[in-house]
Amino acid sequence: MGSKKEVLSTVKIQKAPDVYKMVDSLNRTLKDRDLLFGLALDEEDEQKMVFTIYKT
Repeated sequence: MGSKKEVLSTVKIQKAPDVYKMVDSLNRTLKDRDLLFGLALDEEDEQKMVFTIYKT
């Protein structure tokens, strides 16, 4: 049941309050192209976030 995701790109960005809205919009818009976008807090620097693009 688990689908394999391939990481296409990962980048650290400055933490911003509305960045999740961009990730949500990308996921809604590009899901039919087998792309998935992720956003997580950086474990090493609380002022950074990790943005990842996956191919599903």
